[in-house]
Amino acid sequence: MKIVVLVVLSLVSLKTVSQSKDYSKDVQSIDGMIAALYDVISGEPNTSRDWDRFKNLFKAEARLIPTRKDEKGKLITKPMTPEEYIQLFQPRIATGFFEKELHRNTEEYGTIVHVFSTYETRDTRTGPVTNRGINSIQLFRDESRYYIVSIFWCAENLGFKLPTQYE
Repeated sequence: MKIVVLVVLSLVSLKTVSQSKDYSKDVQSIDGMIAALYDVISGEPNTSRDWDRFKNLFKAEARLIPTRKDEKGKLITKPMTPEEYIQLFQPRIATGFFEKELHRNTEEYGTIVHVFSTYETRDTRTGPVTNRGINSIQLFRDESRYYIVSIFWCAENLGFKLPTQYE
């Protein structure tokens, strides 16, 4: 009986391990991190996103911080966790959403990396541009990989034209 239980437990463990995806290429380089970040949130209407891949990019304490206008038109920030971002993003899945990097400036020192990444968004892969802006992305590098610590962004729809040097 003990052998049967051990065999069943082993098969369940193997199935669980085989179902997990390998996201290691995403986190080994700055290019991999940024490509994965834009890729994982982009997709056709009603196409689910790989939120495990998304969460794998972030440190546990990471924050995503959009710049917004409140109900009175005052500029504010709204810090959120990656999980809160996923919940906020869910309505975009029904309409489709594609975000693409246009330009990047990168600064590195020791364990920290700052990526100033210009983006454009579309509702369909080849549709008209619906917005542009800049993501200020802070990465942490330990001995084995990169992690996103924060993403702070501002979009043109807030009334700020993208400077030509970042287009």
